[in-house]
Amino acid sequence: MERERFESLYQRQAPWDIGGPQPAFVRLEEAGEIKGSVLDAGCGTGENALYLAARGHEVWGIDFVPMAIDRANEKARQRGLRVHFRVGNALELDKLERQFETLIDCGLFHTFTDEERVTYVAGLATILRPGGKFHMLCISDREPPGEGPRRVSQQEIRDSFRDGWEVDGIRETALEVALPPGMPPFSPGGPWGWQATLIRMPSQRHESQIGA
Repeated sequence: MERERFESLYQRQAPWDIGGPQPAFVRLEEAGEIKGSVLDAGCGTGENALYLAARGHEVWGIDFVPMAIDRANEKARQRGLRVHFRVGNALELDKLERQFETLIDCGLFHTFTDEERVTYVAGLATILRPGGKFHMLCISDREPPGEGPRRVSQQEIRDSFRDGWEVDGIRETALEVALPPGMPPFSPGGPWGWQATLIRMPSQRHESQIGA
């Protein structure tokens, strides 16, 4: 099962568990692109969420691996930071029953099947306030085929967010990873990825309420 596979990766050092925030999110925060309350979908052991909490944001983080959430909560305790970490399924985001100004995703989107992407994007729309931004990092199709995450094309991102979203930008980037011994390497300087920013557009219903 998928959860068991991820749990087994946490028995050693998971490749995405780099001991600090992804540099792309640091740049976004320093540029003022991350605003207000934040949800980190697929937060792992919490480094991105903890960084943003230290910068003064109200932050929530969800992950479906209990071991990852346990480690995230322990880090928060040790660092004296308040983050709402909880075990949760990113395909059931509506269960959070609240909205955020900003959403982030580091390496979650590229784990989903085509059908799951539809559910995920619909869930994002329920918890992101109109005008809010979703910042995503995923492996790109510039990375040669092989083991590891599914490669994603820029067009796939645009197609997934074509209804109710505006593409604010998709730029090429490199993700920082920590590969344990024995794992196949990515491209030199990689893995190559996309840094995408999508803006949630107001629904027709929301617009009619504003104009009422």
